[in-house]
Amino acid sequence: MLVQVALPVPLYRVFDYSVPVDSISVPKPVLPQIGSRVEVSFGRQTLIGIVIAHIAQTDSTVPSAKLKPINHCLDDDPILDERMLALAYWLARYYHYPLGDVLAVMLPSLVRQGKPLDLLITHWRILPHISDDDFRANANKQKQQFDMLKLHGERGASEDVLLLEGMQRAFLKTLEEKGLIERYIEPKTAPTAVKLAKMPLDMNTEQQQAVEAIVAAHNANKYSGFLLNGITGSGKTEVYLQAMQTVLEAGKQVLILVPEIGLTPQTRARFASRFAAQIVLLHSGMTNTYRMQGWQDCRTGHAQIIIGTRSAVLYPFANLGLIIVDEAHDASYKQQDTLRYHAADIALYRGLQDNIPVVLGTATPTLEHLKLVDDGKLVECLLSTRPGNAKPATMQLIDARMQSTHQQVQDDGARYDTGLTDKLIGAIRQTLEAGDQVLIFLNRRGYAPVLLCGACGWQADCPRCDAHLTVHYSSQNQQRSYSNNYLKCHHCDWQAYIPTACPDCGSQNIDAKGMGTTRLSENLQAIFANPQTSKDLYPIIQIDRDTTRRKDSWEKIYQRINQGTPAILVGTQMVAKGHHFPNVTLVCLPNADRGFLSADFRSPEHTAQLMIQVAGRAGRGDKSGRVLIQTLQPDNPLLLKLVKDGYLPFARELLQERKMMGLPPYSHAALIRCEGKTLVATTQALNDAIAGLPKPHNLAVLGPIDAPMSKKNSRYHSQLLLLAKDRKQLHRILNQWWQPVLAMPSAKYLKLTLDIDPVGW
Repeated sequence: MLVQVALPVPLYRVFDYSVPVDSISVPKPVLPQIGSRVEVSFGRQTLIGIVIAHIAQTDSTVPSAKLKPINHCLDDDPILDERMLALAYWLARYYHYPLGDVLAVMLPSLVRQGKPLDLLITHWRILPHISDDDFRANANKQKQQFDMLKLHGERGASEDVLLLEGMQRAFLKTLEEKGLIERYIEPKTAPTAVKLAKMPLDMNTEQQQAVEAIVAAHNANKYSGFLLNGITGSGKTEVYLQAMQTVLEAGKQVLILVPEIGLTPQTRARFASRFAAQIVLLHSGMTNTYRMQGWQDCRTGHAQIIIGTRSAVLYPFANLGLIIVDEAHDASYKQQDTLRYHAADIALYRGLQDNIPVVLGTATPTLEHLKLVDDGKLVECLLSTRPGNAKPATMQLIDARMQSTHQQVQDDGARYDTGLTDKLIGAIRQTLEAGDQVLIFLNRRGYAPVLLCGACGWQADCPRCDAHLTVHYSSQNQQRSYSNNYLKCHHCDWQAYIPTACPDCGSQNIDAKGMGTTRLSENLQAIFANPQTSKDLYPIIQIDRDTTRRKDSWEKIYQRINQGTPAILVGTQMVAKGHHFPNVTLVCLPNADRGFLSADFRSPEHTAQLMIQVAGRAGRGDKSGRVLIQTLQPDNPLLLKLVKDGYLPFARELLQERKMMGLPPYSHAALIRCEGKTLVATTQALNDAIAGLPKPHNLAVLGPIDAPMSKKNSRYHSQLLLLAKDRKQLHRILNQWWQPVLAMPSAKYLKLTLDIDPVGW
C-alpha cells in the first residue's frame, strides 16, 4: 500500500509515497493513518504533509522505482478527522486553492512544523497566605501587577492570558523571586460541567423569540442559519449568552468569532462573568505555543467556550454545538492573502456540516446576508429596540458649506483650519460640560495625509507605491523641527525623515495638509485647554493603530474611558467594532460620508455600515445619545436616506439597485489579480487569460484594468473581474480555466491570484 500526501506547495495535486517495511527509518513500521502528519523528502526539501488516502501501488501513476518512502510518521492517531478533511476538500474546491496549502492554512504553525502536540504552557498563581503587607509602601507597580493575577483566583492563569491583560513578564519573574507567586504546568483534566456564574438578565419579547428559535434548532440537532439583525445596543450579546447556556449545559462547545484582536479580552470578560467554564482565546497576538495548545484544547474538547478571530473557524472541535459570528458584516472576516476565505461563509458551511445552528449577529447586515434571508437560507431575528429605557441615538446633519470652520491660532500668530465647524465644537463643549464623553470618528491615522510645498506644489509621495506619504509627528504641540518626525507609507511601511526644504524648488514653505487623528487630537487639546494654565480641561484619548500597538494598550485605554470622567475620544474604524462606551452621549463624524462618492459599487454599503456602527457607540448607557454628521454634501440622496430612514431601508434600496444592474449578490464574482514588474506585463497576462476562456462562457468580463492602487511595494497590479448569474456555472468554468492560466508563458514571472466572492475591488 502507498499513502497519498498533501504537501504545502502551490501545486494542484497530491503525492504518492511508499511506507518502509523495516523499522530503521520509521519508529513504527505501520501504515500512517489518514489525517496524520508525515515527514517526507520533496526535491531537496524536507516537508511535513498530511496523509489523505491509502492507495494500492497499481493505482499510482508513479513508477515503483521512483517512489520515495516517507521519512517519519509523526502521529499515532489522526490529527484531522473525516469532517476536517471534508472541510479542506470543500475549501480547495470552492476557492480553487491547492489542497496542501489549504491544510497548511488550517493548522497552527507549530503543527505545520511537525512539533509534538503536547507542548506545555506556563501558568502563574499566587502563593497562599500572601497579603498586602508583603509589599513595600513604594512598590505600587508590583502591587498592581500582583492584584491583576489575584483576580484569577487560586488557579491563576496562563502566561499568555496574563500578558494579554497587561501584565509584564519582568514583574512575574520579580514576584516569583520574592516568593509571592509561582509558576506551574497545569495538568489537562476533563473539564467540569459548565455552571452559571451570574444569573441571566431579563429579556424583551424580541430577544426571547430569538433565543427560543436558536435553542429549538439546537435541540432538534439540525442546521439553521440565523441573522440576528439588531440595532446597536439592542442586547445581541444577551441573546448569545442565553442561547449558549442550553448548548453548554448539553456538554457541547461554543465558538464565538469576533472581527479583531482588540475585542477578544472584552468579549472574554463578558462570557467569563456569566459562565464558569474553560474559555480559550485564539488570535494572532498569542504565542505559537499557546495557539497550538488552544488548537489541541478545541480538538480534545477541553475548551468549552472558544473566542477567536477569523482563523478560529478552521479549527477542529470535539463536540461543537453552536457558532456565533459577532459583527458579521465586518470586512475583516475576509482573508486577503493565501486562502481568501470568508469566515462567516465557512461558519455557515460548518454549521451545515455538523447540523448545528449558526448565528450571524450585526446591526448592519451585508446585502449578501439580506439576500440569503430573502431566499429563505437564513432566518432573520429582528431586535428593533434597546432594552429598558435606552433609546437609539438621534442623527443630525451639519452642512459644512453653511458653517464656518473653527480657526486656531499657532504660536507664530498664523491661523489654521481645525476641520471642525463652530457648531460641532459647540456641541462637544456642551456635552463635556454636562459631564459626558464625546467620540469623534476620523478614519485616518497619523498627523496629516499629505506634505505639500506651497511654492511649487510638490507632494511627498511613496517611491514604492501610488500613494502619498502620511506625516507622523512623534509628540504633540512641538515646534516643527522635523528631527524626530517622519513620513510613512501605510501600504508598504516605507519611511523617511521629513525634509526641511522642498526637494524640487528648495523652498522652506512646506506644510502638512489635511487631518489625521494625531492632528485632530492636537487641535482639540488647543481648543479645550485651560486659558490660564494651558493644561487640558478634558483628557483627549486617541484610539488608532499607533496608540494600541502594545499588548496592554487597549486595556489601559478602556480603564481611562470607563472612569466615566468627561473626555474626548478620537478614533479610527477601530472604535466601530462592537465596543461599549456607556458614558459616550455624543458621536461626531466629520466627513465620514465621503465613501458615498467612491467608484467602488460596494463603497456606499461599507460607508453606511461604518457610520451606523460608530453612531451606535452613543447613548448606550442611561442617557440618550445623538450623532452629528458634518458634511459637504447634505443633499446626497443616499446620505439622506440613511439619516432619515435608517440602515435597513437604505440597504434595501441598494439591494434593488444591485438587482437592476446584475451586481452581487444577484451575480457571483471572481476577481483575478496580477502582480508584476510592469503594468504592460500584467495587462498582457490578463488579456491572454481572457483569450483562454471557454466559449461560449456567458460571463460578464470586466477588465483588465489597473488595480485601485496600481503600484504597491514596487510591484504593479492589474485585475480582471468575472461575473456570472449562476454560481455553479462560474465554478465549472474556473475548474477548467484557472490552472491553465497559471501555466501560461506570459504568467511565468508574475503572481496571479484568484479571489472568490471578493469584498472589494
